This record gives sequence, C-alpha cells and structure tokens, in this order.
Amino acid sequence: MTRPLPFDERDSAHMPGHWLLARLGKRILRPGGKELTERMLDDADLRGADVVELAPGLGKTATAILRRDPASYRGVEADDAAAALSADAVGAAGVISHGDAAATGLDSVSADAVVGEALLTMQTDAHKAEIIAEAFRVLRPGGRYAIHELALRPDDLDDGTKTTIRKELARSIKVNARPLTRTEWSELLTAAGFEIRTVEFAPMALLQPRRMIADEGLLGTARIVRNILRDRAARQRVLAMRATFNTHRRRLTAIEIVARKPQQ
Repeated sequence: MTRPLPFDERDSAHMPGHWLLARLGKRILRPGGKELTERMLDDADLRGADVVELAPGLGKTATAILRRDPASYRGVEADDAAAALSADAVGAAGVISHGDAAATGLDSVSADAVVGEALLTMQTDAHKAEIIAEAFRVLRPGGRYAIHELALRPDDLDDGTKTTIRKELARSIKVNARPLTRTEWSELLTAAGFEIRTVEFAPMALLQPRRMIADEGLLGTARIVRNILRDRAARQRVLAMRATFNTHRRRLTAIEIVARKPQQ
C-alpha cells in the first residue's frame, strides 16, 4: 500500500515545496544533499548512542542513522502522514512517536544525540530557539546536537538582502523559510548552552542535475523528470523554485553544525 504524503490533499500549485518534490518522487530533500547528511551523521558519532531524530519525514535519514549501529533510535514527528512513512522506513529497528519538535514529551537527559535536518530553517526565530532548547533538555551531558540546514552567506550580509531572499524563498516554496548566516546559527546554539564542535558547508544545489543524480540515481532522476513533465502546475512550481535558488545561489549554502552539551 502506498501511504499518502503530508499535504497530499493540496494541488501542486499550493503544496509546500519539499512535499511537492516528494510527490514527484524526490526522496532526498535536504539542502546539502545525501553527502552532507552522511558527513553530519559521521561527525555526530552515533555508534552505540541513544539517538533522537526530530521530524524524520520520509525516514531517509533514519535509515542512515540505523546503519551506524546506534543503541536505540526514536523519531519524533508531528505530522501523522509523515509519522506513518517514517515508521515504515525504520520498522522494528526504531520507534516513531507523535510530538512537536519543541515539546517531544521525552525524558530529560535521555539521549546521546539529537538529529534534525531542514527543520529549523522553516521556523520563526522564536520557535528555532524553542526547538534548540528542547534538544538541549533531552541530551545527556556530552551529548551531540547535529543539524543540517539552509544558510546565508557571507556573515556580514546586509539585512535588506536577507529579507529579500527570505521573502522570495517563502513565495516560491510556500513555506516560511528563514535561513540564517553561520554566525547567527552558531549564536542560537550557544545561547541555549551548546558548544560548537563542527561546522561544514555544501552547495545548495537541490534541483541541479548533478546533485539530483548523486542523490536519487539515474533511474530516480528520470522518474522525477517524467513526473514533472506530466504535471503542468508542478512543472511551473519546480521551475520557479529552481529559478529562485539560482537567483540567490551566491548567497545560499547548506550548513552542517554539530554542537555539544557541556559535561557537568
């Protein structure tokens, strides 16, 4: 049985961009692609760890986490449809529970690592801080918080340009995207008590042919292209998203940060 995607009741013109891409067959929906996800998970040192993933979505990162032999895996997902997809992906190897990323319902100091991808970017600054505080609460001392998000560059980018980029992204992907600079991401984490351990970047090339093939394979990419060609409204949306990404390509990048909760 094929499970419905989140927002599946919406037409292609009004569906959030990442779920539209999923409807078209795209399975890697992270700004830095599969390569940056794999690097982040390696840097987070997950072998033998109790791992919590916030908003696992399709469950693609969950399966990558499980390949690293954690002691346990739990995904916390607020969307019922996404929770069902994630549960299918992890099977008996993990647990998916229903909850908000800012209020997981998990015990304090119960995890060694918390992972979140393309989650914080789509929140207001206040909600970003709430989610980061929840990750800090759940982690044991010495625990790692690993994120993979969209960033703005350079660090001294003026506020007017930031606002323009955020508005055009929101208009294109139908989600309130608020990427931050490297310094802004780091300051949010350190304000919550974290120590920054690792920062890495990758091109934001989500809809570029080379990245598509690297993430989805030749057959997967061909399937996505076929589906785009069959759906005029979806094609218009994808072209608009790609145009927005290309317009701001010098100012957009994918960022990986692994932060650590201090030992007490």
